[in-house]
Amino acid sequence: MRHTRSLNHGVVRSRLVAVAVLGASLLVGGGALAAEQPVQSAGQRVEGRVNALLAKMTLGEKLEQLQLLSDGQITDAGAQAGVGGVFSLTDPVKINHLQHVAVEQSRLHIPILFAFDTIHGFRTVFPIPLGEASSFDPGVATADASFGARETAATGIKQVYSPMVDVSHEPRWGRISEASGEDPYLGSVMAAARVHADQGSDYSAPDKVVASVKHFAAYGQPEGGREYNTTDMSTQRLYNLYLPPFKAAVDAGAGTAMCSFNAINGVPGCANPGTETDILKGKWDFDGFIESDYTAVAELRACPPVNPNNGPCGHGVAADGP
Repeated sequence: MRHTRSLNHGVVRSRLVAVAVLGASLLVGGGALAAEQPVQSAGQRVEGRVNALLAKMTLGEKLEQLQLLSDGQITDAGAQAGVGGVFSLTDPVKINHLQHVAVEQSRLHIPILFAFDTIHGFRTVFPIPLGEASSFDPGVATADASFGARETAATGIKQVYSPMVDVSHEPRWGRISEASGEDPYLGSVMAAARVHADQGSDYSAPDKVVASVKHFAAYGQPEGGREYNTTDMSTQRLYNLYLPPFKAAVDAGAGTAMCSFNAINGVPGCANPGTETDILKGKWDFDGFIESDYTAVAELRACPPVNPNNGPCGHGVAADGP
């Protein structure tokens, strides 16, 4: 089985990709040159560097940046080719080695974004999120995420797949333990607390990480409580019960998001223009990127799988791998 998460970059923005060109940009300019240039905000300068970098990239390099490999897939050759991200690698020695390969040996010197499911602690383990939510105290979530962010970042990992904010009223669904339970308000408060603690005022800080709110959306209400199963609900129920914690996380500044395995009213979460484009990016002004949950992009294929003729499949909205 091919285990990859494919990054769906609707808009490649801000600090995540601009790190690679920051060093070069700081080498130009001096007092005289700076005085001749129009005044730009920090955001505009970052956008300019990102756009300049994108203009240099080949199609192959852009596709490499859209790949998110597991710890068992990444190699030196992948890092040298310019792979975008790696998840679940936690050995700081290996992370440091691969980062050096990416920055020093790839053509464009773009660093790898390392990610991990820091849900309730990294090395220091806290109670599960459902248990923390039972305290009705966002300070508990803040302490948890602050410790987790510091320990995660110290390893060389700069993105966490957290907070998990799926509201669920389905006790048979096993992953209810990862979120804050059945109440959208409580879930919203805890989600915002975790994002603020994960990212701080600047997630490039050495003790902070960028948060990825998940699983977008309505993942917590699968038919029959069966994991990955379809979700069938009204627009009213979606907006009133299942979207509020995601909105709270976005309002708190969550830099990235993860789309879900499930289909909502027949449309897969990771190929859903209604939730990803219209709501998340359109109505909520989210300007980060979305990564798929594990093999969710491959699972858009019909079964049996075609090109490649193995690995995950299921939703049937795509005929084959390409």
